Amino acid sequence: MNPLSTSIEYLKGIGPHRAEILKKELKIRTYQDLLFLFPNRYIDKTVFHKITDLNQENSEVQLKGKIIDIKIISQKIGKRLIAKFQDDTGEIDLIWFRGHKWISKKTIINTKYVIFGRLNWFLSKPVINHPEITLESSFIKENQLNIHPVYPSTEKLIAKGISQKIIKNAVKNLFDKIGNNFSETLPEYLINKLNLISKSDAICQIHFPKKNKQIIDSIKRLKFEELFFLQLQLLRKNMNHKLKVKGFFFNNVGKLLNTFYKKHLPFSLTNDQKKAIKEIRNDMGTGKHMNRLLQGDVGSGKTIVAFFSILIALDNGYQACLMAPTEILAKQHYQSLSVFSNKMNLSISLLTGSSKNNERKIINDGIINGSISILIGTHALIEDKIIFKNLGLAIIDEQHRFGVAQRSKLWKKNLIPPHILIMTATPIPRTLAMTVYGDLDLSLIKELPPGRKEIKTYLKNDSKRLEVFKFISKEINLGRQIYIVYPLIEESRKLDYKDLMDGYESICRYFPLPDYRISILHGKMKSKVKDHEMNRFIKGETQIMVATTVIEVGVDIPNASVIVIESAEKFGLSQLHQLRGRVGRGNFQSHCILMCSYKTSKEAQTRLNAMVKSNNGFEIADVDLKLRGPGNLMGTQQSGLLKLKIADILKDQKLLINARKYANKILIDDPGLNKNINLNIKKAISIRNKEKNLWNYIS
Repeated sequence: MNPLSTSIEYLKGIGPHRAEILKKELKIRTYQDLLFLFPNRYIDKTVFHKITDLNQENSEVQLKGKIIDIKIISQKIGKRLIAKFQDDTGEIDLIWFRGHKWISKKTIINTKYVIFGRLNWFLSKPVINHPEITLESSFIKENQLNIHPVYPSTEKLIAKGISQKIIKNAVKNLFDKIGNNFSETLPEYLINKLNLISKSDAICQIHFPKKNKQIIDSIKRLKFEELFFLQLQLLRKNMNHKLKVKGFFFNNVGKLLNTFYKKHLPFSLTNDQKKAIKEIRNDMGTGKHMNRLLQGDVGSGKTIVAFFSILIALDNGYQACLMAPTEILAKQHYQSLSVFSNKMNLSISLLTGSSKNNERKIINDGIINGSISILIGTHALIEDKIIFKNLGLAIIDEQHRFGVAQRSKLWKKNLIPPHILIMTATPIPRTLAMTVYGDLDLSLIKELPPGRKEIKTYLKNDSKRLEVFKFISKEINLGRQIYIVYPLIEESRKLDYKDLMDGYESICRYFPLPDYRISILHGKMKSKVKDHEMNRFIKGETQIMVATTVIEVGVDIPNASVIVIESAEKFGLSQLHQLRGRVGRGNFQSHCILMCSYKTSKEAQTRLNAMVKSNNGFEIADVDLKLRGPGNLMGTQQSGLLKLKIADILKDQKLLINARKYANKILIDDPGLNKNINLNIKKAISIRNKEKNLWNYIS
């Protein structure tokens, strides 16, 4: 049995009661969990400050001197104890608001002490509240003149008496018990090439550093290792997938694709679109299963790339399907692809939750006998009764809106799984994409089609509402259409911002019939009513669409030139960017107006400013990532923070890229990790797989 799997309760200084609290608060169950509870900062007690040198940049300081006076002062509420502390350069007040009797009784005037605490400033003078106070003789005797780790903690741990001192002693007792000889996990040639320290030195020095350089070296080694094994597992998964999972062999780029490209393509492809189509063609022509992510900003032209992919499947005698998360988006795809398909005399159908039984029967018969080549739909596509004759390609749009279990059902439509193309209009920074989608191949579309004008974005508050309405009137007079988006459907007492129904009434008052006509759209409406309202707007029968975020994706009205987003501070950055993408689809100038309240949080202000400054979805995604953190990669859970032990995907981007580079090199040279020089890696992966750590569950 591995000694590191021993329960923490058997460690000296812990016991069953403290073990239970550590388990609940910090998820520390075993010796190994404690070993990998890394300090989140350090206190350098090798340095002593002089009182006259203290300034506003100092935070925690250590002083050496003596207490020359001590007194208790009454206040309106309670009392405070003030001790005057002096070194050879000046004086500073030490203040306690509790524990007066004990401190005044234990403190010896004119005796040398070492003081440590957080520096505060009161009336331009430095003070330290509730400092640590140690006799200089004890400080030297206990060998406190070193760098002290500060471990993660919680209020409950402190309340239950599990202090930093107890955690530090527990770590020391653990090392006394198990020693400091840990198995090396990286090959020697990689350690030498990257100038890394050994695993044993890294683990020891991160807990017991004697110099700041040891901390830096230990953190670098442990961060690299964590990111290296994460990327190695992702790359291996992708490699094994390609080797083990057979795919349809689409080697024929035939009549349909060539005819469409030469005769019916309505516009020139961008270089990014051409590159993505080529990558997809190569994937589907290998006989290995394609698992590719097509990532592009709002309006970058992913749909035409998807259609070319569909034509490759059809040219090889197979069917294709496209699954979207909402009926609106599914219908939008159906309308867009029908325009292309009709020119090529291809059979295309739409299946959604609101499809009638007789429509479903016709569609079922058509996909079973092969008379329907292309099926567009919502999650209705993954119902068990939907059976294809020969599904060769499955395209999933906005895949983050589907659960992992839902997506996997598409695999089971054939004995040989169809090629998978995942599309997303939510740009993801490269380093995060390398992790979240590390087991997928990635195609990027960053160029926007020619002729698209940049959307102008403005930030306004309620005092400018009349000005905004006048601007809307002007755009309507030019023949344009307007979106006005609200976050709520009904009034909420808890949330202090406008709801859709109230907003709809006020807009109707300002834009009255018969001069203006207004549509309304929200998630609680029946499908027939939604379709009716949407069609009125599409046909130009209404000039204003008042809606909730159901229009976030899939609504493509080239004549819409303005989107007003109410209570914009309540939306996430990704959602704001998606909503903004509803305009700017024509050849004229478009505008996005963010309406916000006077009171916005600092984080909300950062989001809104990012929207005003940039139209680039990848830049916005970087800001969003910094504000929210990366998503959890584990299993079917698709939200929350990625909890790495020590690495940080945001701060350690260079290290992540380097880790992936070396992991990729090693796997290309030695896919099975069977060479002697890579046995450390193979052994480490085997242990990780047994322990079922993070990388075992990446979907």
